Amino acid sequence: MKNMFSPQPACIDLGMMWAHALWTLLLLCKFSLAVLPAKPENISCVFYYEENFTCTWSPEKEASYTWYKVKRTYSYGYKSDICPSDNSTRGNHTSCSFLPPTITNPDNYTIQVEAQNADGIIKSDITHWSLDAITKIEPPEIFSVKPVLGVKRMVQIKWIRPVLAPVSSTLKYTLRFKTVNSAYWMEVNFTKEDIDRDETYNLTGLQAFTEYVIALRCATKESMFWSGWSQEKMGTTEEEAPHGLDLWRVLRPATVDGRRLVQLMWKKASGAPVLEKALGYNIWYFPENSTNLTKTLNTTNEKLELYLGGKTYWVCVVSYNSLGESPVATLRIPAINEKSFQCIEAMQACLTQDQLVVEWRSSAPAVDTWMVEWFPDLDSEPSTFSWESVSQATNWTINQDELKPFWCYNISVYPVLQDRVGKPFSIQAYVREGIPSAGPVTQVDNIGVKTVTITWKEIPKSQRNGFITNYTIFYQAEDGKEFSKTVNSNILQYDLESLTRKTSYSLQVMASTSAGGINGTTINFKTLSISILEIFLITSLVGGGLLILIILSVAYGLKKPNRLKHLCWPDVPNPAESSIATWRGDDFKDKINLKESDDPVNMEEDRVLKPYSFPRDLIDKLVVNFENFLEDVSTEELGKGQENILREEKNEYVTSPYRPYCPLISTEIPQRKSQQLCSRIPEGICLETTEQLLSFVPNLGPDRICEEGEPNPYLKNSVTTREFLTSEKLPEQTKKLLLDTGVSRESIGSKAETSPVHVAKAWRCLHLAAEKGVGETPREEVLKSTKPAVSKPQMVSQGSLGAPTADFVFRSGILFLSNFTTYVG
Repeated sequence: MKNMFSPQPACIDLGMMWAHALWTLLLLCKFSLAVLPAKPENISCVFYYEENFTCTWSPEKEASYTWYKVKRTYSYGYKSDICPSDNSTRGNHTSCSFLPPTITNPDNYTIQVEAQNADGIIKSDITHWSLDAITKIEPPEIFSVKPVLGVKRMVQIKWIRPVLAPVSSTLKYTLRFKTVNSAYWMEVNFTKEDIDRDETYNLTGLQAFTEYVIALRCATKESMFWSGWSQEKMGTTEEEAPHGLDLWRVLRPATVDGRRLVQLMWKKASGAPVLEKALGYNIWYFPENSTNLTKTLNTTNEKLELYLGGKTYWVCVVSYNSLGESPVATLRIPAINEKSFQCIEAMQACLTQDQLVVEWRSSAPAVDTWMVEWFPDLDSEPSTFSWESVSQATNWTINQDELKPFWCYNISVYPVLQDRVGKPFSIQAYVREGIPSAGPVTQVDNIGVKTVTITWKEIPKSQRNGFITNYTIFYQAEDGKEFSKTVNSNILQYDLESLTRKTSYSLQVMASTSAGGINGTTINFKTLSISILEIFLITSLVGGGLLILIILSVAYGLKKPNRLKHLCWPDVPNPAESSIATWRGDDFKDKINLKESDDPVNMEEDRVLKPYSFPRDLIDKLVVNFENFLEDVSTEELGKGQENILREEKNEYVTSPYRPYCPLISTEIPQRKSQQLCSRIPEGICLETTEQLLSFVPNLGPDRICEEGEPNPYLKNSVTTREFLTSEKLPEQTKKLLLDTGVSRESIGSKAETSPVHVAKAWRCLHLAAEKGVGETPREEVLKSTKPAVSKPQMVSQGSLGAPTADFVFRSGILFLSNFTTYVG
């Protein structure tokens, strides 16, 4: 019994159960990882007449390799076959074609597509097809497009019926056409039931003398598929009389004589044939209500200039060709003083893709016709204008291709009410903007200490390439930070402030449009170290101080006139009043004190020379007293001269204009001259004079001899010489006497001489004149002959304290002798 219930069989059953579970799990994983192909959908079939029957479906691509089978039933369900996709004549993986002779027409087909991959097979739904409904034939072939003689605005199209088309079927056609320059096609549909080889169709409603482009396609009447378009063919309609004209004018300002220039312009009316040509134009014009003053002109151009008066005129224009004339185009030219109406309130321009659109708002609902005028805004007067009439709308559109990029256009809209033209409303527009071609030309003005004025010129219109939105000024100091200022486009001048004194700057101005900006020329400038205002203030202060000083000086002079006079013009001693010959010792001092105590009121009277007779021995006394005076003066001046020499040895020698250089003069008198002189003078006089001269000369040192040019410190404004009026023609007796005494005319110069030799010569002349018995001469004659040739202010410095110079003494002697000789003779 125990053997029957052993545990071994139980273990075997448990292992088998685990094996079955693992196997079942593997099968479930396999089925869960399997990916079937997508179900074929969107099945479409086309019957290419007498070529093939082709079906297509989707999806076009699969994640894994998939192959297809197309099952077909035909002959109304009695036959079936399979078209593998590998045999597709079009080579498309998702299409399949059935080829003749298995294609029958008419017939009904059923199509089912089967997709298969490594994981399984999936089938599409069954579709049904009628061959008449899916037949597609070849396009027709157009062989001519021509106008019909005598029929206006029509062309006749001829083509060949497609060869691969059902003979008994009615074909339907679609004809499309357009003008050569147009981008829009127009279509006409019609059917042809005949089975003729050549087909024709008359296309009407066209424009006269216009070239058209024609294309054609066809299909069977029951089919949903059209053939492709035929090749395009062009043809031209027959010419006829001109269609009409659009007339416009440009009014210029009136001249002085009241006449004004009117520029007439016309063109073919909108809708006129493209190929329309006119042989010429007839123009006539006349004042309003005065048709009898009509003037007629003829031209082949499309514009004409007329000089009209200030009245209202009417202008008429017609075009003509070989077939006739166009309708008359009329235009009213208003009078100069006529006021035009205005109804346009606002206008704007905007760009939409490839077009420029101009819109405006009107306040007059009765106005429904507008004339749009546009021309490029250039620096010079435009030579051509463009215009177009707009009706029943308040907007105007133009293709961007008709306008030049980077050009600014002036666009004006004129309201037209019947025959009157109102005031225009104008704007400017670009179809495309760019960066300016050149920057602004800049210059610097009014440079100050911390400010400067920057001015620049507008960029020429032809170089702007867009609307200038703003100007930016960039300026930078040497080795400094760059700064910028932005101003509006209507500003052409700007004052920079807060600059640094006496600093160099570089500056540029950039002009910007919506597309970008460009810099102008670079200029350099340097701020001032001092401003004009500061210079003016300093000058004003200095000038004011000087003015106050002058006012004070004048006031002081008015208050104390004598003191100011002595400061400016000091009194100078009059040498004519000198009595130096009698000044000795204490008498000299008494004379000085006496002179200082003189009454200034009687000074002028003392200066007047009065007649006085002198004794015969006056000359002898003058000689003796003057020689004694010279000895005293020479002794005193010798000590001063030695001090000056010692003082000058310490310093560098400089020649003073007041003390000219004088060489040492020899104190020896040549013996020959002495003998010569004494031979002509009595013996006693000659010996006495020679002894006095020899005893006088050694007492005068070189310093004393050269002191003639030394100015008197008391007479700072005086000259160092004194001139006398002398006769240019001396009497013969005087000349002989001068030769006898050894005196030459050269020694009588304007330059003062201080040599003792000249002094001796002068007094010897006087002695000789006295010895020869010249006679008594009245004192007033002598004084008159020795009258100084200088004015009162030019008083002469005569050595120390008015002592007479040798020149004075010598000239006095010569003049004395000359006058005495003249008086006696």
